Amino acid sequence: MDIVIIGAGEVGTAIAEDLAPSHDVTIVDKDPDRAEDLKYQLDVLTMSGDGTSMQTLQTAETEDADLFIACTDDDRANLIACGTAKTLGSPFTIARTKSNEYLKTWEQNRSAFGVDFMVCSDVLTAEDIVRVIGLPEAIDIDPFAGGIVQMAEFEICEESPITGQTIAKADRFESLTFAGLFRGDNILIPSGETRIKAGDRAVVIGSPESVQSFAMDLASDKTPGSADEIVIVGGSDIGYHAARLLEERGLEPTLIEEDKDRARHLAEELPETLVMQHDPADTEFLMREHIDEADVLLAAIDADERDLLVAVLAKRLGVDRVVATVDNLQYVDLFEEIGIDVAINPREVTAEEIIRFSFESVAENLSVLEHDQAEVLEFELDADSELDETPIRELDAEISFPFVIGAVTRNNRLIPPRGETKLREGDHIVVFVETEYVSDLTCLA
Repeated sequence: MDIVIIGAGEVGTAIAEDLAPSHDVTIVDKDPDRAEDLKYQLDVLTMSGDGTSMQTLQTAETEDADLFIACTDDDRANLIACGTAKTLGSPFTIARTKSNEYLKTWEQNRSAFGVDFMVCSDVLTAEDIVRVIGLPEAIDIDPFAGGIVQMAEFEICEESPITGQTIAKADRFESLTFAGLFRGDNILIPSGETRIKAGDRAVVIGSPESVQSFAMDLASDKTPGSADEIVIVGGSDIGYHAARLLEERGLEPTLIEEDKDRARHLAEELPETLVMQHDPADTEFLMREHIDEADVLLAAIDADERDLLVAVLAKRLGVDRVVATVDNLQYVDLFEEIGIDVAINPREVTAEEIIRFSFESVAENLSVLEHDQAEVLEFELDADSELDETPIRELDAEISFPFVIGAVTRNNRLIPPRGETKLREGDHIVVFVETEYVSDLTCLA
């Protein structure tokens, strides 16, 4: 497939890195130095130029492209680029936007702006945050197989009840599979004898009920079983959408916004949310309002330095769980290293959604883990699949690269994967695999 990507920032680079091994990718960016760097960093064609210019898009041979992705930080430029691409050929166009208004317009008319698929960073990030908030101790969670299956990632701490246990002992749930462990810079495909260590990040796949039970079992005594008291600091678009989604779940969060006009607007838009206008870094105010009693605090101020300050302050006050949005991808590890429970980067969330959609021809769903070290993919097996009518235990001998089948669904029912389970045409399988072997896996399915 011929793919043109407009924008070589964090989003565009992540998309290109994932798609380049299987497709012919061209990246266009205004910065000639950035374009030149990517030429050597990735196996792609690069060029410098304005992605909204017809001449630039013609030079990039957009008229022959199958897929056109506009993912710069400028919403309007992305929409113009997609519209221009449609005048040159008939590529499938994907536009990134931060504005929910553009998304609403497009949802009313799917041909608007010349965009075939629109990704709204702020809404996606809020949805990701709300999923994580709903599962104790989780740092990442994604649904598969229409919600029948969940993938979740957990960081194992020193006090965790499964620290030091073998996988065989820790795996006490009928419909749950330990798919992988991230240990430092290494990925482990665990066996029953693999011992879980503090600092590991465990990826489990199974029914939502089993994943929830595992999360509850994993949680320390001070961790709440459900997040009822939720405080959102920052009335940014992400903060607003997170509050709105929490309201839809029947919750009544508290939102702190410093700007008086913005706070008034949010109070009108969020009837079930307690909106407070105040400086969120005022320790006396936070103590007076008993913020330390919150189950979860979300820092979503739209400024990494302020988010970091508020997140650290919340931890010092004793908030059980702190989630923060981090605009600069390079700061994500810093946030987590100093004790912030979950750091979510909107650009990374956006790139994952676009990659997921781009893979739909071979995989129905996809989740990118640990900055693209591994992926969880969902496939539907057809009669031509090499996996059809094959027992799972035989796959290890037949397939040279490591992978784990985390779940199988058949006729909308979950089948726990066991050695004797025979895969059949029409099955949906959810697989954990290192990113470098994704192309090899898709060939089999």
